[in-house]
Amino acid sequence: MNITRILTTNVRLCPGRITTSVHNLYKNQLQCCCGDNSKRQFSLQSSVESVAKTQSGIFQSISESTPVEYAQKLLLNIHETTGLPWWATIVSTTILMRATITFPLAIYQNYILAKVENLSLEMPAIAKELKKEIGVAVRLYKWDEKMAKMQYKLTMKKEWNKLIVRDNCHPVKSSLLLWFQIPMWVSLSVSLRNLVYQLPNQDFTAKMTLTELSVGGFGWIPNLVEVDSSLILPVTLGLINLAIIEIQTLSKVNVPSKLQRYATNFFRGFSVLMIPIAASVPSCMALYWTTSSAFGLVQNMILMSPKVKKSFNIPLTASQLEKPYAHLLAAMKHKYLPIK
Repeated sequence: MNITRILTTNVRLCPGRITTSVHNLYKNQLQCCCGDNSKRQFSLQSSVESVAKTQSGIFQSISESTPVEYAQKLLLNIHETTGLPWWATIVSTTILMRATITFPLAIYQNYILAKVENLSLEMPAIAKELKKEIGVAVRLYKWDEKMAKMQYKLTMKKEWNKLIVRDNCHPVKSSLLLWFQIPMWVSLSVSLRNLVYQLPNQDFTAKMTLTELSVGGFGWIPNLVEVDSSLILPVTLGLINLAIIEIQTLSKVNVPSKLQRYATNFFRGFSVLMIPIAASVPSCMALYWTTSSAFGLVQNMILMSPKVKKSFNIPLTASQLEKPYAHLLAAMKHKYLPIK
């Protein structure tokens, strides 16, 4: 039985007062496990913490928003229902949310992108036929070059839209994953931040939850309220995010465009930047971020499999690799272990 249940029982049995021993329990747990939050080893940690504690303006709006409220209640309900320690509650909730929301959307994203890729193969034949028709129109209606190009572009756009409607695979649908994943990530992150800083209400339940978090860790992070001073979680988070980016890059058959290379480098830099940020926030947040990224890595590896794609009715494409894992391994050896 966790601390909240014990104290709630005491309050129920003795309405209107809480025994001195209960107060002492809370104070001792808080002093022993939470420590002095004012002591910080480097300025970045202090800056991140001051931002995290901010409860005004946009920060307050997000902290008290409906999605964050539901995420916070979900964490508390899972913790109370299962009786799991807080570290296991965070890990299991992360896996549950990603398995039921983002994984199906990732499958749908792959489905849409595969259909769009196959549609693009029909365009060269359409373009060839259209050029003939434009040539005839130029002779009949005396179009100049500017008019011919304009009519060609407009007609090609119409033909492409017809194909999109025919197969019901507008490219915008592939972005649904981001529209759900990013708000979910923010909501769960802010909800954990609320639990640590007893927001939005510093009531008795919030204080008890804080106490439970302070003793609900594992291994090298027994206190989930404090930062991970060992840097194991922050560095692991950075390495996993970099691994996801490299896997996505090396698994591509086509040569990336200039814009894609810029985007890849941007996300590489962002992954590295997340290391000091994760080292400056409570370890419960770093644990959530690391678990979420680890799930994303496994998810990407699974969806590379042709058998998995076939089982989810994802269409076969020209760019799909027959042996993606062998290709990835060979690409990694070529890039990181070049033969001299």
